[in-house]
Amino acid sequence: MLMRKLFLSLIFVLVSVSLMAQAKKPTIMIMPADAYCSRHGYTTEWVDENGNKQVVSDVANLFKQDNIEDLRLVISELSQIMAERGFPLKDLEQTLKSIQQESVEMSLLESSSSGAYITESMLDKVKRTAKADIIIDLDYTVMQKGPQRYISYNMRGLDAYTNKVIAANSGVGNPSTTAPVNLLLEEAVLNYMDSFCSQLMAHFEDMAKNGREVVLKFRVWDNSDVDLETEFDFEDDYLELTDIISYWMEDNTVNHAPTRTNATSTYLVFEQVRIPLYKERNGRLSALDARGFANGLRSYLKKEPFLIESKIYERGLGEVWIIIGEK
Repeated sequence: MLMRKLFLSLIFVLVSVSLMAQAKKPTIMIMPADAYCSRHGYTTEWVDENGNKQVVSDVANLFKQDNIEDLRLVISELSQIMAERGFPLKDLEQTLKSIQQESVEMSLLESSSSGAYITESMLDKVKRTAKADIIIDLDYTVMQKGPQRYISYNMRGLDAYTNKVIAANSGVGNPSTTAPVNLLLEEAVLNYMDSFCSQLMAHFEDMAKNGREVVLKFRVWDNSDVDLETEFDFEDDYLELTDIISYWMEDNTVNHAPTRTNATSTYLVFEQVRIPLYKERNGRLSALDARGFANGLRSYLKKEPFLIESKIYERGLGEVWIIIGEK
């Protein structure tokens, strides 16, 4: 009986340690690289709110193509490799279905009275809906050498909030006459995955210590009664709204030093904004994303003496717009 209790206790400890280790790892989503989509003709045109046209990967219709089975196999194989190393995964195809079937996001946001709007690409919608920490950006080509095939690949780890490259690896696998494409990829990448994953973990551990990097942008509706140069009685002084927002940002960021750029009466940008990964709520820690951080500022501006209405809009995961002037 004693041995059984000791055995069960040991199992409990091992399971607990395993779960804790997994909880500390970033969530991953694997996506085909823009180069892969462009090379295979999976592109579309996107027009932003300023009327600028861009050719982007046609992520929305990617898995509706007839010749996409090899891509599915490759993504599935890489997903398994990452899962075996304890990384939680978000599935790209299921995320696309969630967006399409449940109308998770609209491609156009309109102000209820001014008619102003902001557009968002499908890639931004995917990132915001999945809420993965890191995107693995995968490009590969199956090459032919006589009767044998081999795979050439380029793999990058991108911070899903900033699109910054945090890990990279590329190479060529050994030729084979019989191996399917997923096994060609496994053979090519397997010896380099530990190093690649170490780079991902180093970035995630840095975020845990120094905060997650996001961008906050402020705009003012045309029909707003206030703008960013409106003055308020604040801490025994009269300050412009821009300066009041700057003080709040300094007080509530991890490094207390967000970079303020492009300050005008109607437009304000903060870059390199480091926000905590978690916040305390009801005595426990919960994940904090860019929208949750911005909502704290929105609530602050809604109180005395400001009484400012505003609307929050997310572009992807790492960029939040606070539109001053109406809800």
